[in-house]
Amino acid sequence: MGMDYSRVKDWIIREDSFDADHLGKCEAIMSLGNGYMGLRSATEERYLGETRDMLVNGTFNKFDENEVTELPNAADVTAVELRIDGERFALDQGSVSDYGRELNIRTGELTRSAKWTAKNGKSIVFEAKRIVSLARLHDIAARISVTAADDMTLRIRSGISARVTNTGSQHFSEVEKRFYDKKYMQFVEKTTESGVVFVVNSVHKFFLNGEPMELATDVNIEHRIVFADYSVELKAGDSFTIEKISSVNTSRDFDAQGMSVSELQGCSLEALKEAEAMGYQALADESAAAWKEEVWDRAPVVIEGGEDAELDQFAVRFAQYHMRAFVPAHDNRMNIGAKGLSGEGYKGHCFWDTEIFLLPYYIFTAPETARKLEEYRYLSLPGAHRKAAENGYSGAMFPWESAWLDDGETCPLYAGTDIITGLPIKVWSGIIEQHISADVAFGAWQYGVIADDEEFMENCGYELIMDTATFWASRLEKGEDGRYHINDVVGPDEYHEHVNDNAFTNYMARWNMNKAAEYADSLRAEKPELYAKLDAKLDIKTNYGKWTDGRDNMFLPQPAEDNILPMDDRFMDGEFIDLSKYKAQDHVGGIMKDYNLEQIQHIQVCKQADCLVLFYLLEDEFPAEVKKASWDYYVERTLHDSSLSLSTHSVMAADMGDDEMAYDLFKRSCAIDLGPYMGTSDAGIHAASFGGIWQCAVYGFGGLRMLDGRLRIEPRLPEAWDRLSYTVMWKGEKLGVTVAKDGVDVENLTGGKKVSLTVCGKETTI
Repeated sequence: MGMDYSRVKDWIIREDSFDADHLGKCEAIMSLGNGYMGLRSATEERYLGETRDMLVNGTFNKFDENEVTELPNAADVTAVELRIDGERFALDQGSVSDYGRELNIRTGELTRSAKWTAKNGKSIVFEAKRIVSLARLHDIAARISVTAADDMTLRIRSGISARVTNTGSQHFSEVEKRFYDKKYMQFVEKTTESGVVFVVNSVHKFFLNGEPMELATDVNIEHRIVFADYSVELKAGDSFTIEKISSVNTSRDFDAQGMSVSELQGCSLEALKEAEAMGYQALADESAAAWKEEVWDRAPVVIEGGEDAELDQFAVRFAQYHMRAFVPAHDNRMNIGAKGLSGEGYKGHCFWDTEIFLLPYYIFTAPETARKLEEYRYLSLPGAHRKAAENGYSGAMFPWESAWLDDGETCPLYAGTDIITGLPIKVWSGIIEQHISADVAFGAWQYGVIADDEEFMENCGYELIMDTATFWASRLEKGEDGRYHINDVVGPDEYHEHVNDNAFTNYMARWNMNKAAEYADSLRAEKPELYAKLDAKLDIKTNYGKWTDGRDNMFLPQPAEDNILPMDDRFMDGEFIDLSKYKAQDHVGGIMKDYNLEQIQHIQVCKQADCLVLFYLLEDEFPAEVKKASWDYYVERTLHDSSLSLSTHSVMAADMGDDEMAYDLFKRSCAIDLGPYMGTSDAGIHAASFGGIWQCAVYGFGGLRMLDGRLRIEPRLPEAWDRLSYTVMWKGEKLGVTVAKDGVDVENLTGGKKVSLTVCGKETTI
C-alpha cells in the first residue's frame, strides 16, 4: 500500500495500491462526515482487520458499569458484497490492476476503482463513489458500477448490518427491522444504557448501461441484520450501476424531540424517499456546493510557491476538510472528540484539545460554530460542579474527558500496560490533570473578545470564567512560605505525574482568577443588573476576595539565573539522558518500551510542549530572554510523543526566529495523518493536530495573534513559500491578509467599521 501525493494540486489524496494488512490508514484519513455523523471509509467488500464505524455525534452510551461512555458504532450501510459467477469480489484474491482510491477534499467525495480478474477468469472494472452529505445532515449516498469484460452473472448482497461493535462492546439492542414494499430497508436500534433510538434506512436503485431497471428482491431479515439479494445477467461490455441511498436519524435530533419511535421511523423514511428521488449525482453536487460555500469560499488559505508549497497547501486544506467534517456545527449539546468522527480512539470524548488547538480556527473563520462549542462547556457546568464537589472543591472543575453534558469525568481509570511490572497503567489525567478548567475559561475569553459577542459573555462567558476561578481559589494550598501552591498535578507534559507547581497550571490558574476579578470589577461598574444576577448565582461578593487573594499570593515558578522557567518543582533535578534514539524513531512512545512512568518521572524528558504552550498563550507576560532560554532548553528534551506538540513548537520556532526549524516542525505536523506511515491513524485521525496545522500557517508563518484583546500580525514566511493569503473574522469584520516576501497587505473585506491592529510593530487602522 502506498500514499500517492501526485494529485494534491487537484485537492486529491490518493492510495495507489491495496494492502489488506494496512486498512486503517485510509479508512481514517479518507473518512467522510458532516459534523452530525462520521463514516469511516471502509471498503464495500469486507476484509479481516477492517473497522467499519458510523459514529453519530452526541449519542454516548456506557457498555457496562465498569466502562466509561463512548460514541456507539451504529449499524453499517456501506458493505456491499459482489459475486462474479460465484466468485466473491475481493482485492486480496484474484488479480488486481489499475487500483486507486481517492478523497477529493474540495467536494467531500470518496472514489475507488480497480480492474479485477477472478480466479475463474472473469474480469470486471469496479468503480465506487461515496459521500456523506454536507447539505443534508442525515444522508449518505453511494454508487457502485461494474463493467463486465465477459458474459457473467452478477449477484449483489446489500443491506443494513448491526453486527458491529466498538472493539467488542455491543451498545445496541434491536427495536425493529422492516422492509417496506420490498424496497425500503429500515433498522431501528436503541442504545442499551442511554436509551438513544437510531433509525437507519437504505434504498437501492439499479441501472443497466445508464438506463433504470428493476431487479427481483430476495428479502432477508435476520438477527441484527436486514439485507436483500439481487441478481443480474451481464453481457461483455455491459455497465451495471447500483445507487444506495441511506439515512440516519436519532431520538437525540432536535427535530425528533417528542416524537414516538414510530413517528421517527415514518419521518425518516419520507426524507429518504426525497433523497432517493434526487439520486446520487444530484446529492453529490449539492454536497459539493455546500463544501464550497461553507469552507472554501468562506475561509480560504492560499499558499504560493514551489513543489513543497503545493503539498503544504494541500495539508492546510486537508486540515480544514476534517475540521468541518467532525465539528457539530448544528448542535451546542456536543463537542469535538480527539479522533473527530473517524474512529473509536478516545471514545469520542472532548479534551482541552478543543479550547487550545481547535477553537481558534472556528473563532476566526466560523464564529457561530465556535459559539456552539463554547455553549457546550456552559451547558456542561453541572458535570463540572459535580466533579469539583466529589473532589472536595468549589466552583466548576471541568472533566479532563467530557461526553454527555452532565456526565462529569469520563476518563478511563486504566489504559496500557506497564513495561516493567506488566500491570495496567493508571490514568491520572482524569484525576489530577486539572489545567482543563483554566483552558475552558481561556477559550470563553478568546471567543468573547475575538467575536465581540457580548450576548454570549452575558449569558455564558462571564459565568464560565468566574465559576472556574472559584474552583482554583478552592484548589490552592497555603505553603510554609506563606504563598499559595497547586500540588499533586499533571501538567500538559503528561510524562511527569504528581508534581507540584506546574508552571502552566499555576500561571493559567492565576490568569483565570485575575480575569474573573477584572470582569467582576467592570460589571459592577458598568452593568450592575448583570452583576447582581451573577452575584446571586455565583456569590461574587464572597468569592471575589478569594480570587484576588489567590491571584496576588500564588506561587509562580520563576526563571533561574539561566533564564529557564522550571516546568515544575522537580523536573530540573531529573537525569538528563541521550534522547536521540527516541527522537529518530518513526513512531511515538518509544521511550515507554524502555522505561515505565515511574522511571520517567526522574528523567528530563517531555512528552509534549508544556512551558512552551504557556509562552504561546500568554506570550506578553514573559521577557524575550526567558522565552528564548526556555525554548532552547525544552526543545532538546521534548520527544513530541503527542500529536499536540509539533504545531506548538512550530509556532514558537517562528516566534524565536528559527525559520528552518519552524518549517520542519510544520512539515512533521502535517505528516501525522497525511504522511506515508501506515499505522499512525488506525484508531482515527488526530483532530487537534489539524487545528495545529492551521495555527502553524496562520499564527506562525502568517503572524496572527490576539494579545490582551488586540489583533497583531507579524509574519515570518518560510523560504519555500512565496506568498500566503488567509481570511479571518475579527469583531464581526472579515479581514483578508496577504503576506509576501516584501510586505503585508491587510484589507477589510466587510467594510462595516474601522479595525485597529498592529502590523509588523506599527499601530494602524483600516
